[in-house]
Amino acid sequence: MKRKAIIVSAPSGAGKTTLVKHLLGALPELGFSVSACSRGKRENETNGKDYYFITAAEFEARISRDEFVEWQEVYPGSYYGTLKSEMDRIWNGGKFPIFDVDVVGGLNLKKYFGADGLAIFIQPPSIPELENRLRNRGSESEENLRKRISKAAFELNFAPKFDQVIINDDLAVKCVEIVTMVSSFIQG
Repeated sequence: MKRKAIIVSAPSGAGKTTLVKHLLGALPELGFSVSACSRGKRENETNGKDYYFITAAEFEARISRDEFVEWQEVYPGSYYGTLKSEMDRIWNGGKFPIFDVDVVGGLNLKKYFGADGLAIFIQPPSIPELENRLRNRGSESEENLRKRISKAAFELNFAPKFDQVIINDDLAVKCVEIVTMVSSFIQG
């Protein structure tokens, strides 16, 4: 089996996690790569399923031991990254890893995988719609919301660096579109 990978990136609130969950349900040959992060766990998240929640100090120790394929400090003291052990776990299970990562992480993974990685950018229909989605989550302070909106506006500039761009304006249509896109890539 060729070691291909699917990379899905987007600004926070664009719908990447929803589309990744749909892909996982539609394509059993995919295996979710659980990212590591140093942020606090949200109420609906499970350690080892949504993320590996580790302290900033542990994250830094793992960086020094070269345990990450890619990592970044997204906000001061807030790390996210992809553990090498996750890719091995998925490939050893006979599946293709699918990554749900932010834009910089996605570009780093695309650089790592080259032609064996399909990098998909999920774009919100507009910044005002993105702000509505983030507000409806109810998980962000006003300060964090402003940071995320500002970062999203910046991240939209990177869409052309991805292999495919999906404007997430109609979820049902985009679910079909992304399954077709990913199926074609892993079968090719």
